[in-house]
Amino acid sequence: MSHTLETVVNETAANPQWAVIWLHGLGADGHDFAPIVPELLRPDWPAIRFVFPHAPVQPITINNGVPMRAWYDIVSMDFASRADAAGVTASVQALDALVDAEIARGIPAERILLAGFSQGGAVILSAALRWTRPIAGLIALSTYLPDPKAAADARVADGIRPPVFMAHGAHDPVIPQGIAVESAGMLKSLGFPMEWHSYPMAHQVCAEEIHALGDWLDARFRAA
Repeated sequence: MSHTLETVVNETAANPQWAVIWLHGLGADGHDFAPIVPELLRPDWPAIRFVFPHAPVQPITINNGVPMRAWYDIVSMDFASRADAAGVTASVQALDALVDAEIARGIPAERILLAGFSQGGAVILSAALRWTRPIAGLIALSTYLPDPKAAADARVADGIRPPVFMAHGAHDPVIPQGIAVESAGMLKSLGFPMEWHSYPMAHQVCAEEIHALGDWLDARFRAA
């Protein structure tokens, strides 16, 4: 994977002081979550640059090798081993490059948030366990930590524990909620401040979730 991803960029006002890098799910693209911005925004928030990258197109093993946009290959149905580890690593590196680009544009790591839905969320949670950057927070929607064993063994950098907002559908047929609950528990045990929400929905996003996320983001902006 090349480390330069194409992106959809949405700046809420001139001279953004914060950035949110938001990774889509399998088979979607950077446009998928762009419409969420007006639903999320609140009038007194600072100017934010939302960056929605497109994952590269690659063949997906469990979909009979059909190519689609993906952050990594899905090689089996077993959650402990379904994510292609090399693909996850490549996506973490590509995400790292996106963070570097925001820092180069003048937004410090402490004001960069990482968000992801499903596969995208798996990448940001994986990144959080490998990085030494003091980022502002992680937004993990309908997702899980792909390799809990590696995560448990990961040497999480001293003092780098960004707060996490996790939300999941109780009726999710793609990633059962129990898997996400385990991931949340593991992150908590590693010292990440965790806010967990469950909604009576499938593998999707709902209005109540967006409102709760808005409250969580509001707290981050105020704390800064």
